[in-house]
Amino acid sequence: MAEDADAFVFFGATGDLAAKQIFPALQILVANGELDVPVIGVADAPWSLEEFTAHARRAIEEHATLDEAAFATLSGLLRYVSGDYADTETFTTLRTELGAAERPVHYLAIPPSLFEVVASGLAASGCTDGARIVVEKPFGRDAGSAAELNALLHRYFSEDRIYRIDHYLGKDPVQNIIYTRFANPIFEPIWNRSYIRAIQITMAEEFGVEARGSFYDSVGTIRDVVQNHLLAVVANLCMEPPAGPDSDAIRDARAMLLKAVRPLTPADVVRGQYEGYRDTPGVAAGSTTETFAAIRLAIDTWRWSGVPIFIRSGKHLPETATEIMVQFHRPPADVFREIVPPTSSHLRIRVSPDISIGLGMRMKQPGDRMVGDEVELRLSEQPGSVLPPYARLLGDALRGATELFTREDLVDAQWRIIEPILGDVTPIYRYRPGSWGPDETIGMIGAFGPWNDPRTTAP
Repeated sequence: MAEDADAFVFFGATGDLAAKQIFPALQILVANGELDVPVIGVADAPWSLEEFTAHARRAIEEHATLDEAAFATLSGLLRYVSGDYADTETFTTLRTELGAAERPVHYLAIPPSLFEVVASGLAASGCTDGARIVVEKPFGRDAGSAAELNALLHRYFSEDRIYRIDHYLGKDPVQNIIYTRFANPIFEPIWNRSYIRAIQITMAEEFGVEARGSFYDSVGTIRDVVQNHLLAVVANLCMEPPAGPDSDAIRDARAMLLKAVRPLTPADVVRGQYEGYRDTPGVAAGSTTETFAAIRLAIDTWRWSGVPIFIRSGKHLPETATEIMVQFHRPPADVFREIVPPTSSHLRIRVSPDISIGLGMRMKQPGDRMVGDEVELRLSEQPGSVLPPYARLLGDALRGATELFTREDLVDAQWRIIEPILGDVTPIYRYRPGSWGPDETIGMIGAFGPWNDPRTTAP
């Protein structure tokens, strides 16, 4: 692990991401005793330090809970650099504010189109020596643009100093998938094609694109959440045991799994668009951008050969929830001559909005007859006990812990899987808001259905 950082710099300090995620996360890190270095915001707003500090306070009050003691400490760490990213004077001022710092973390909470001008400005001013850089998704729009982005970053930073944030990897329940698998010996003997029939992952949102019409229309569901968040979940669910607890061993296991996922074909995807999407401000007339996608993955390994993985995600669905359903094979002989649903034996992992793990099985009804009912044993996480993803990830970046950040080969593998289905390679089917997407998804899942309904496990 690298040495602790001695300064934290974030570009885009007056933007939405800073307000909603970064300031609340910084307050948590201060409260937990994990942050005691200068925090330097950089943006083009012509503010004084007092105005910037007041902005930070308002952001926390609006998007989190203000901790007066922690915020007082954070206020003493704050610095502000106002200037245009294309102006060398901005970076000269930043270098002065960094003082004797030798291991700063530079967080780019800015669009990828600005990465080059900021990275080159940091390098020209001597701000990259010993530094780490943290960048937000998207990591390109396809394999080619991702390679270009990596080449740009590598001009100024070695791979071990590039921290690509996918905040989904920072979610405690997503990390818990790995822990549950490898800390409990009961799962490893059955975690393979001999015992698992199919896997479903549903990431549903009850709301539409709202005020993000222009952005969303340029991205769509597949680029927005499937290529990154959901493939990260697949990697955690299906990877081989890592060779050890260190960061590279776990990322090596994730990369090996994703490299074994078969590239998708148009036959493996159903794209949908909810009715009324084209009326959203910022959305192009006649848009064919998907607001829903269902895909079928295949993994070409000994462990997973023949086990389909179905992923479904979209806007304006009946529920806001993310849930994994691992279906086990039924016993080879039906001893009791019952009609049993194919999803009878399962492991359910609920990622949001509540966090729980449920084991589904059949239990005999009281009485003389040998008949049973479906039951689920469930363990639930206590509310308020989970560290928010950005607090975890920023803390890791400051410590130099890389496990939860996406490596170059992982990004390459994700785009290799997804690239064949980008664009209008399949029809776009309309669906009603409040439904589970186009009816064509029923045919996709076929005998491995029905699709899991997360509403049935809502608290």
